Amino acid sequence: MHIAIAGNIGSGKTTLTKMLAKKYNWLPRFESVDYNPYLEDYYKDLKRWSFPMEIFFLKERFKDLLEISKCDKHVVQDRSIYEGVYVFTANNYAMGNLDDRDFETYMELFKDLTDVVKIPDLMIYLRSSVSHLVANIEKRGRSYEQKMPLGYLENINSPPLKA
Repeated sequence: MHIAIAGNIGSGKTTLTKMLAKKYNWLPRFESVDYNPYLEDYYKDLKRWSFPMEIFFLKERFKDLLEISKCDKHVVQDRSIYEGVYVFTANNYAMGNLDDRDFETYMELFKDLTDVVKIPDLMIYLRSSVSHLVANIEKRGRSYEQKMPLGYLENINSPPLKA
């Protein structure tokens, strides 16, 4: 079984992933945030770094799906490729951080990649108020997240329908 935990930045995905993995002896899979070479630059200049940052996350999430497909244990995953695309990438596009050409290229690549992997059996979505997200982000203390524009969190909390 493959369960994906979805939600905004600071919504508690990692906490829930750890709790479920411990309680049910499932294999946890965590998002590649701490070693994304584009993330800090992205929060400094969203428009300039959106495409390479999104491509990096797509690559990492696809690798996760390939590894999950080979696993013989139940897996609980902190953020999935689908949420990455339909929430984060779609928001970057809606906010004008990705132009039409980059978005179309990205979506074509996403569709090609996901044709060869299985979707999660269950997705759990965690929704929180922006003030709660900000408090969790501040408590976590990642320096690059402290510079995140508040409007970015608000936009992710109200994902666009277009993707």
